[in-house]
Amino acid sequence: MIQKRKALLIIAFENFRDEEYIEPKRELEKAGIEVTTASTKIGTATGKFGMKAAVDINIDTVKATDYDAILFIGGSGADVYHNDPIAHKIAQDTVNAGKILGAICGAPPILSYAGVLKGKKATMYADTGALAKGGAKYTGNGIETDGNIITATGPDTAKEWGAAIVNKINGK
Repeated sequence: MIQKRKALLIIAFENFRDEEYIEPKRELEKAGIEVTTASTKIGTATGKFGMKAAVDINIDTVKATDYDAILFIGGSGADVYHNDPIAHKIAQDTVNAGKILGAICGAPPILSYAGVLKGKKATMYADTGALAKGGAKYTGNGIETDGNIITATGPDTAKEWGAAIVNKINGK
């Protein structure tokens, strides 16, 4: 029996970026990948532009080994995870398990501060110096893939980022 492929999208409970959540989610689901949404609490999260998203699990229950890919969604709300030890542990566990780790827009600093971008190429919405603090090389590309880590700049690249993650899950 073929095991179902799974992805976890981690969003802020308030002010996640709507497009950066829904576009990759659509790409993943279109490819038959089961998507779970996590945040700091269970319930209905609200995006910057009013989108409602059902949160399935709390981030403190996340096990990286349960997913093929774990993705941090951007927006101003993503700042709550920048110095969050739980978010950092999720990022570290994902890398240590050899799984796919992604972040878009304002979320890549989470990976940087978690220490998983040392020596890696990465991108984000704007170069704030946060990536360099974690030892990453900011490229400014719309999408950047370095090993199993895939970062993207923001809403304009959200669909393409989702497609890149699907391709990586599918071994392409």
